[in-house]
Amino acid sequence: MTATEKSTPPTGADDAAQSPTHLSHGLKQRHLSMIALGGVIGAGLFVGSGTAIAAAGPAAILAYAASGLLVMLVMRMLGEMSAAHPSSGSFSTHAERAIGPWAGFTVGWIFWFLLCVVVAIEAIGAAAIMTGWFPGTESWMWVALFMVLFTGSNLTAVKNFGEYEFWFALLKVLAIVGFLVLGVLAVLGLLPGTESPGGSFLFGEGGFFPNGSEGLILGLLASVFAYGGLETVTIAAAESENPVRGVAKAVRTAMWRIAIFYVGSVAVIVTLVPWNSEAVAGGPYAAALDSLNVPAAGTVMDVVVLIALLSAMNANIYGASRMSYSLATRGQGMAFLGKASGGVPRRTVLASSVFGFFAVLLSFWWPDTVFTWLLNMIGAAVLVVWGFVAVSQIRSRRRLEREAPEKLVVRMWAFPVLTYVALAAMLAVFVLMAREEGTRTQLYFTGGLTAALVVAGLIRQKLLGGSASVSPAGPRSAAPASAAPDVPLAKTEAKADAEAQKDADEQDATEKETAAARRS
Repeated sequence: MTATEKSTPPTGADDAAQSPTHLSHGLKQRHLSMIALGGVIGAGLFVGSGTAIAAAGPAAILAYAASGLLVMLVMRMLGEMSAAHPSSGSFSTHAERAIGPWAGFTVGWIFWFLLCVVVAIEAIGAAAIMTGWFPGTESWMWVALFMVLFTGSNLTAVKNFGEYEFWFALLKVLAIVGFLVLGVLAVLGLLPGTESPGGSFLFGEGGFFPNGSEGLILGLLASVFAYGGLETVTIAAAESENPVRGVAKAVRTAMWRIAIFYVGSVAVIVTLVPWNSEAVAGGPYAAALDSLNVPAAGTVMDVVVLIALLSAMNANIYGASRMSYSLATRGQGMAFLGKASGGVPRRTVLASSVFGFFAVLLSFWWPDTVFTWLLNMIGAAVLVVWGFVAVSQIRSRRRLEREAPEKLVVRMWAFPVLTYVALAAMLAVFVLMAREEGTRTQLYFTGGLTAALVVAGLIRQKLLGGSASVSPAGPRSAAPASAAPDVPLAKTEAKADAEAQKDADEQDATEKETAAARRS
């Protein structure tokens, strides 16, 4: 182990050293496991899968399988880096450490922007369900109620957020498991009162590829973004009781379960009901339950979708607040945001919630202009994040193998081959987006936002003399805005080497923790 790695805080959470009043460690392993599962099971699955099925037909199974494989690779990469250096900045911190400050700045703020706009979308969707149940009420009333509720929950101790998200996620998981059990029994002809459809819908409505390769491409584009949200678990891991062990276990167990939930449920839907049914396009899960004569199937799915939307709102406010807090404490944002009280970054919680609510107002004031621009700007943002993750993993893996191989608690499979395969797949998705008229605009707007952030990050880096806020030893402590720029990365490492002898106790604690994580 090198001196730079010896100075890593013994908790394993890099952000613990970033502020005199740092984040708490109130999340338990059960919280992380459910955050990992629940973060990606949202309206994108329950409602958005209908778009993929309508475009690709039964071949949507392949679209979700291919997208799922890509996400599994990304999460394995992210798990490797987060287990080695847990941080509430997650991939932003990893990008800053591996590529440079401009990269951490770019990917951190684009992710924050993505989460805040998604919070607005989820609030609007949840309000639409409530106004349907309670005619005469106004959408803005429900949006305001939900925003206040989840802003309040995120202003309290992180263990409260963990509990809320645990139960939200548990309800979603139970709904998916129940759907899969009923669906599989029906497909096998074992469900009382139903007959097995066999392959009549799977192959008989225009075949498995009813819309050819073009339909499969559209289904792939619709499915790939449905997996967004899984990244939140690596942010939350920094506030867990055992960050290294927590993120390692959560990433390992969540990936295959999510693949089963997505691919399995889509397979059940296209087997039970015709893919070209109008009911499938409107609500695929409700259509499948209706075909099984489940009472009040539409209402049941409305409840599940509402839970999914509220859960995602809660998780995205949390993720946005922690990401912006990490950026601020690393000197990548406004200094006044880099403060925490009682282990909670309340200022970034409020800032993220206010921006999310403002985005909702834009949907009322200028739905066809400004709000549409916001939606287009986040259209391909998750792919940009994944791209930075892949490049960061290539660079950080080689550094870890050279300097601190014992920190590789989670290892990327077949490195570096599968990392390059994942990068090639992301580039292929970008090309496919450019081919399709419906997604080309999103690609251009996201590209413009990314380019603007890259330029801002490079200018900021140049003004600071090319310094690195995060060295391999971990993030620097928060400094006032007037503080002198950090020294270059090489000098930071040299300084860490000179001080390494003072960190013997921390080294022992870190080695014990990583050993325990390997055993788990």
